[in-house]
Amino acid sequence: MSLNSPSFSAIAIDGPAASGKSTVARILAERLGLTMVNSGEMYRAVTLAAVSRGVDPHDRAAVANMASEIDISCVIENGSSLILLDGEHPGEKLRSDKVNSSVSSVAAVSEVRHILVRLQRGLLSHSDLVMEGRDIGSVVFPDTPYKIYIAASEAVRRQRRAAEGQTDSVEERDRQDSARKDSPLVIPKGAEVIDSSNMTIENVVEASVAVLTARGWFSRHSERKLDR
Repeated sequence: MSLNSPSFSAIAIDGPAASGKSTVARILAERLGLTMVNSGEMYRAVTLAAVSRGVDPHDRAAVANMASEIDISCVIENGSSLILLDGEHPGEKLRSDKVNSSVSSVAAVSEVRHILVRLQRGLLSHSDLVMEGRDIGSVVFPDTPYKIYIAASEAVRRQRRAAEGQTDSVEERDRQDSARKDSPLVIPKGAEVIDSSNMTIENVVEASVAVLTARGWFSRHSERKLDR
């Protein structure tokens, strides 16, 4: 049975840290009039919950137990998903150094992934989506034909991370995300790879639009007009 809704479609944008996938997904969603979903914020929210409650992010059993008990939900606001912890959006706390350094460990916990994947799939029952993350085309929506993988060299991604004021290591994030047993970071089967190392964001967006065009997005979604 297809994991895609018969009424709505998902555009899957995957890639490693600082590849530009979040920005590309946001711009695509704006131009196509779609809902943008940042799946990474969901894992950050669970990580923040662990840090705030004094749960060791590296204690898989403790994290799994906590994840089953916290009040986490997702709403759509102004065309984007908004993750809520206990009914409130955590804001900039999701980008704290403690969350940055621990999110890969929390995201490797199978129980956390099962909870959040179910939440992510549920959003497709409401509208067409552009969803970005690390397992969107491989696990969350493996049947969608609209798969894009945004890549970039470690050096470029390191520079981008530093420019954002982030101190976490992209190399370590890559290692943890690719090595986890449950839903590791991979290039999804059938995904078009776009290397953003020497491209502007606008170039990457245009390349993504070309992929969607070639795969029939606009012919199948004739009501969607590209807003430039």
